[in-house]
Amino acid sequence: MRNSESNQAVLWQRRHPQGWVGGVQHLNIKPIKTEQDYRSTLVEIDGLMHAEAGTVEGDRLDVLVALVEACERKHYPMELPDAVPAIEYGMERGGLSVQDLATVIGRPNRVYEVLRGTRPLTLRMIAGLHEVFGIPAESLLKQKR
Repeated sequence: MRNSESNQAVLWQRRHPQGWVGGVQHLNIKPIKTEQDYRSTLVEIDGLMHAEAGTVEGDRLDVLVALVEACERKHYPMELPDAVPAIEYGMERGGLSVQDLATVIGRPNRVYEVLRGTRPLTLRMIAGLHEVFGIPAESLLKQKR
């Protein structure tokens, strides 16, 4: 490389510290392989939270968030709760009473049996709790034996 070309390359790098390749910015993002990589990526995301969409920073934020989500799905999977905690949460969230659940489950004593774990949910109960109260069917199907 001639001296003038070398000087132009140095000037170009100073003007574009993030690095542009072929008219497209190179975001210089690395995979998350260690706990330290994960934590440093979270810190970087925190610093980019106010980035505007469509900007270089906004694009970087989008890519880093997708990378962290993939890492968390792999290393920190979140399991759905069992049926009883899901019903209790649905009751709390929706301000529901035992009488409300009785419209789907049956008499109030059946609701109490379900909440104590002494009566398993039937498919009809699961469908009703899901359709009427929005409780995730996947959780309702997870019953302790």
